[in-house]
Amino acid sequence: MAGQVKSRQRVVDHGEVFTAEREVNAMLDLVKAETERIESRFLEPACGNGNFIAEVLRRKLVVVSSRYRRSPAEYQRYAFVAVSSVYGVDILEDNVEECRDRLFAIVEKDARSAIRGAVEQAFLDAVRYVLGKNILCGDALTLKDADGEPIRFAEWSMVTGDLVKRRDFLLSELLEGNVDKGQTLSLFGEKNNVISWEFDEETQAYLPSAVCEYPPVDYREVGRNG
Repeated sequence: MAGQVKSRQRVVDHGEVFTAEREVNAMLDLVKAETERIESRFLEPACGNGNFIAEVLRRKLVVVSSRYRRSPAEYQRYAFVAVSSVYGVDILEDNVEECRDRLFAIVEKDARSAIRGAVEQAFLDAVRYVLGKNILCGDALTLKDADGEPIRFAEWSMVTGDLVKRRDFLLSELLEGNVDKGQTLSLFGEKNNVISWEFDEETQAYLPSAVCEYPPVDYREVGRNG
């Protein structure tokens, strides 16, 4: 169990046991093709300090580096896509902070190795910002964040060139609305006639309408949207 627990008390209080690297890789290898698809999205609902999503991000960046290392601009654009596709929730704030820092360090190290001195500070700032929105402190069972509000995740979609569009969704709505095309939507999909479902071509599934939508901006300036 060495390296799989931080303390006995945390195991007692929160049932916290971290998955070992061997098991992480064995499980991810079951969906190997998806872990190597730059834009495919992963959510870890009890992410701890990020064992699963850190490995997913590493695999994605291997692909980014192999394809785009000769072009700093393209490398940074697709590395942004990779990092914006991983999501995590954990009930403990220290795990969340550690996970964000861990993922940021993975991106920064890979970028400096792949494109060396061409890494833009604006790119790193954008990565840090996205991780702050994608890795959240909350309870995936109650679907509430640390403040007791519904967990809300941002979807980042490259529109054209360096422009990225952000749409925010409630996690509870996403889990209930993700129905394949042609299937029947959940009876609870429309709450008080407020939520409407839309077929999303990218995911090939029905998703609820976004609770907030932002105009496209250069991905290096995503922090402008607050």
